[in-house]
Amino acid sequence: MKSNKSKFLFAAVLGSVVCAIYIMAGPFRSDSIVCATDSLSVVHFPATLQPANTLFYDSSAYEIPLCTAGQQEQRIAHIGYQVSYNSDWHLPNWVAYQLTAEEVAGEEARSNKFLPDPLVDGDPVLTSDYTHSGFDRGHMAPAADMKWSPQAMRESFYMTNICPQNHSNNAGDWKDLEELVRDLAATYGNIYLACGPVVSDTSNTIGTIRRIVVPESFYKVLLRQKADGSWTSIGFVMPNAAGNRPLMTYMLPVDSVENMVGVDLFPLLPDSIENAVESDYTISDWVVSR
Repeated sequence: MKSNKSKFLFAAVLGSVVCAIYIMAGPFRSDSIVCATDSLSVVHFPATLQPANTLFYDSSAYEIPLCTAGQQEQRIAHIGYQVSYNSDWHLPNWVAYQLTAEEVAGEEARSNKFLPDPLVDGDPVLTSDYTHSGFDRGHMAPAADMKWSPQAMRESFYMTNICPQNHSNNAGDWKDLEELVRDLAATYGNIYLACGPVVSDTSNTIGTIRRIVVPESFYKVLLRQKADGSWTSIGFVMPNAAGNRPLMTYMLPVDSVENMVGVDLFPLLPDSIENAVESDYTISDWVVSR
């Protein structure tokens, strides 16, 4: 999907110039500072200097999507992932991050402590909103992908990263997909990914104080660069229900996912590359030996 891309890239370039001027004039100077923006025009500092509630783009942040259907959103950057949070749904529109082989090898213990996201504007979702709902608190960026840092692990349990998820799906086919992604990162070194809920006007809700939308399905899209320098992508859409089906039954082109969820996926890829890699997928590019 290419709508709004020119505006998006112009804002990123303009924001980068503004950021560069700010950094040179301000008290923080560091070669490690990543400074780029979307239309929110915010500055992102390295973790040691990072203020709260920032979002950044850089020239290789291929995983970061762009909402194109007018979804309500607040964009939040955490150390391990970025999220577009929708306060109408009380869900993420998308969660995106890169996963590397080094991160997969992390050994940080699972937290299991769900927390309201301290960066949310307004009334944040609480873990108690899910109590007796019949749904799991389902991670979009899984805790097992965040074992490389105590902070990343802790922030993976923020409720902005959580959706109501059928238990059989969460512990079954969705878990299998998460494990495949980690195997892919360990094999190929770096995977760009984005995921999120698929909802409609007729989706059910849970909760009494905050009406949290129950996704009808979930999507996950993957992108990687091959050894020859070319790019390949693949999408998955999985019903929020018990399944126990082979993962290949959920595969589809990234373009099809975009049309379903109103999000431009991998928008920082050059159009010539994006058009080619998102229109189809090659299963053999996504096979690993376990």
